[in-house]
Amino acid sequence: MTLDRQAAYSGTKEVPPNLAFDTARLEAWLKTRIPGFKGPVEARQFKGGQSNPTYLLTTPSRRYVLRRKPPGKLLASAHAVDREFRVLSALHREGFPVAQPLVYCDDDSVVGTAFYVMAHVEGRVFWVPALPGLEPSDRAAIYDAMNDTIARLHGFDPAAIGLADFGRPEGYVARQVKRWSEQYRASETETIPEMDRLMAWLPEHVPPTSRPALVHGDYRLDNLILHPSEPRVLAVLDWELATLGDPNADFVYHLMTWLMPVEKGGGTGTLLGLDLPALGIPTLEQYAEAYARRMGLSEIPYFETLLAYNFFRLAAILQGIVGRVRDGTASNENAAAMAAEVRPLAATAWAWACKAGAPG
Repeated sequence: MTLDRQAAYSGTKEVPPNLAFDTARLEAWLKTRIPGFKGPVEARQFKGGQSNPTYLLTTPSRRYVLRRKPPGKLLASAHAVDREFRVLSALHREGFPVAQPLVYCDDDSVVGTAFYVMAHVEGRVFWVPALPGLEPSDRAAIYDAMNDTIARLHGFDPAAIGLADFGRPEGYVARQVKRWSEQYRASETETIPEMDRLMAWLPEHVPPTSRPALVHGDYRLDNLILHPSEPRVLAVLDWELATLGDPNADFVYHLMTWLMPVEKGGGTGTLLGLDLPALGIPTLEQYAEAYARRMGLSEIPYFETLLAYNFFRLAAILQGIVGRVRDGTASNENAAAMAAEVRPLAATAWAWACKAGAPG
């Protein structure tokens, strides 16, 4: 049975015991750090968060959002909420669409792990990339706004917005391959031959960084909050994987929505096999051309290799979630279903590697 993504991931739920915290202690801490903050605080968990548990905080006068590290055994370098807070702060100063960051806390005694609080942004989150229920003209406008927003992100000079030391862009893809290979091995629950082949082939064939840029790392439709009635991006969410890297690799990751294997019940949506012109949604080629025009490019270089890399990377990310199910630290009740997606993603990655020249 295919998962109803919009129903499964929209809205909030009661906080499960393993992710609960003392709201009175949090309230006391926030009162002296956020101007005008007044309790009592009610906390509910957003259904959609996979990696860093995310909570809606409701007070009598205002709503806030809290993002925290999950408790328990964690993979090295993952769940860096301090980096999220830093990049949100830099982008908010530039007028880029992100939620306003309010306060960061590295004191584990408040909610149990490091966290930050940001303003709540009211709007629409679409979990199904076909945008059911909308008119074709609305779909076209939303996809154009999404394209414009990632191009705007990649257009920033990191040094000019205070993020010169936010990462090492040279060798970005190579380090990502190494990082996700290691994290895949740490989370591995079954042998997938395509992943083994990719981990052998990719390090020898990674493209060079095209130019240094701030990259999101997980840019897709369901990580955007859109205006309640207009085709306008109000906030880009989930900056856990943001760093300085290769904008082309970041954009090609975003293109995977057009090519995603039809899901078996987990967490990735797809446009594969749909009549995109009838829906008003641009084809992959049209969407890539629009981005290239905005960035002053004639084409996206190393396209097939970057697709192989990105499908491999997503397979490793989902395997990490499967590993957290095994270890009891997964923050999403649908995480177990993602195990079924790792193998099809690996197969797709290897198919693109073969198109890029890997021995079939």
